[in-house]
Amino acid sequence: MLQGYAGKILHVDLTTGSLDIEEPSEDLYRTYMGGSALGLYYLLKNTPPGADPYGPENTLAFMLAGITGAPIAGQSRATVVAKSPLTGGVGDSQAGGFWPAELKFAGFDGIVITGISPKPVYLWIHQGEAELRDASHLWGKVTTEVDEMLAEELDDKRIQVTQIGPAGEKLIRFAAILNMATRAHGRTGMGAVMGSKKLKAIVVRGGKKKLPMADPERVREIMKPSIANVRADEDVWALAKYGTLGILESQNAVGGLPTRNYQSGWMGYDRAAAIGGERLFNELLRGAAEDNQLKAGRDTCYSCAVRCKRVVESEWQGRAIDPKSGGPEYETSSVFGSYCDIDDIGATAYASQLCNQYGVDTIAAGATMAFAIDCFEQGLISVEDTEGIELGWGNADAMIAMLEKTLNREGFGDVLAEGSARAAARIGNGAEDLLITVKGTELPAHMPQVKPSLAVIYATNPFGADHQSSEHDPSYTPDVASASPDKYGKRMADIGLTDQQPADVLNDAKVEYALKTQYAYSALDTADACQFVFGPAWQLLGMEELAGVISGVQGEEVTVDDLMTIGARRLNMLRAFNAREGITREQDTLPKKLFQPLEGGPSDGKTVDRDEFQAALGTYYEMAGWDPVTGNPTAETLDGLGLGWLKAELAL
Repeated sequence: MLQGYAGKILHVDLTTGSLDIEEPSEDLYRTYMGGSALGLYYLLKNTPPGADPYGPENTLAFMLAGITGAPIAGQSRATVVAKSPLTGGVGDSQAGGFWPAELKFAGFDGIVITGISPKPVYLWIHQGEAELRDASHLWGKVTTEVDEMLAEELDDKRIQVTQIGPAGEKLIRFAAILNMATRAHGRTGMGAVMGSKKLKAIVVRGGKKKLPMADPERVREIMKPSIANVRADEDVWALAKYGTLGILESQNAVGGLPTRNYQSGWMGYDRAAAIGGERLFNELLRGAAEDNQLKAGRDTCYSCAVRCKRVVESEWQGRAIDPKSGGPEYETSSVFGSYCDIDDIGATAYASQLCNQYGVDTIAAGATMAFAIDCFEQGLISVEDTEGIELGWGNADAMIAMLEKTLNREGFGDVLAEGSARAAARIGNGAEDLLITVKGTELPAHMPQVKPSLAVIYATNPFGADHQSSEHDPSYTPDVASASPDKYGKRMADIGLTDQQPADVLNDAKVEYALKTQYAYSALDTADACQFVFGPAWQLLGMEELAGVISGVQGEEVTVDDLMTIGARRLNMLRAFNAREGITREQDTLPKKLFQPLEGGPSDGKTVDRDEFQAALGTYYEMAGWDPVTGNPTAETLDGLGLGWLKAELAL
């Protein structure tokens, strides 16, 4: 018998207000494990092709996995899936915090939500019981306010809340779902789906916080070295100390920091340092000076020793930056900083706060601001369009002003709230050439011009450009493998990768690397395991340790090969959903900007080679078992992954 799971899925029909509990079979858990794959199972089963993302038939599923709630680092994560209002295809997003573990302790492995409530409601789950409550008094409130109001209303400060902010209520297409007002299901507009259903929040409170495990001693033995390794491992300690923002200056140093809406990969050493992790660590973290900067300003997720989350306490132009709103990470500081050519760390921190309070994906929001600035600089929009806001490179005041308009759907901000791809269609006059989107999703701050395998991943990823769907090129170089054979070398070998390649090539070996690490990351999102703790390369623990932990918790042996199969299954389910919606190889493209030479710095003149890219796509489809014409999974591939039931959906 599988352990770790609660054995219950809550089904909520918001139209009727009905709440039903399903007790899935063990075979369903064995096949889909949890997280993304299990959520996709319900999405594909319940949501008909062509459904309106904002309609009652769209399924919004929150899913945990078997290890969620175990006393180990990196397990308190949840996945949300639905049809995306941003892309029209599949939506998929993960977030950490304490909410996922608390949901497990409250007695459920997931929540499947359909319908639309006639009025704002929140879902209250406590110790195996669930009820819908009126949320009219919460509607319009920002995330930090809602956390406080619900704690008082329920007379319990230990509740965990995942919620939408005003952005989700206003159906901003890149709205997020947040817990702790800082942990975001950011990408693909899941917050807008939740807002369309009039569901303001899901509040959970568990009972006894102890997960039954088949072999707790095995789990303890695997995890025992990890706490010491947080400091001993250079990669992990840098993450713990500086957060993801610690890589900003090194990205800039190799010409891989997107600047001026991807015109350049170089901001200059001093300007990058002005918005980098070390400066944030020294100057903006809450209590840094008093704590000798070792523990201050760092937050964590349930049972995690890494503590990579930033907590900032500062101000920008007289406006408080509240520690309750967390602090900027690498992507956030890049999109509001270098993307917009802004070197004001206070502005990037304040922009991060606005996004967390209103509830939007920081990547999409900041990249959309950079797109708007680019349009203004190119004369495609004017001060008349922007109602007097003088957008321009380096103008932090104007960027913040336009962000605030966007978050409130005011004036030109209402256009930008649709996402940059739809905004470009509205603006016209060649604005599409300034986009940095794939399938409508804005590019993150990792550049395919200097990390070429990402060109393939960005183009083919079912929910658009994503930097956390595969490992990046520098982790597979001969130098890295030889310098760290017990870590990089062995972990890559565990997933079948032994042919290390230079970082700047895109050949067949690099395509194999992209696909196999994509399977590994896909497995992580199905196991709901943190990619900063478990992974195939630089992380605290490898895929072998993850397989051991899952086996120790669940009581049935899981191997690395099993995880890779699960990762491939989930990737093909994502792709199958898109195929149902008419999204095929034709949409596996990159924005025009990536094929244009970069300007300045170490990456001056670099570009994605179009012919090399197209050849790599063909190789990728062949390796993945996808039809080379449509880019869709073949019948043989689906059968081999136990997904034969999807053939009818794809008319195969």
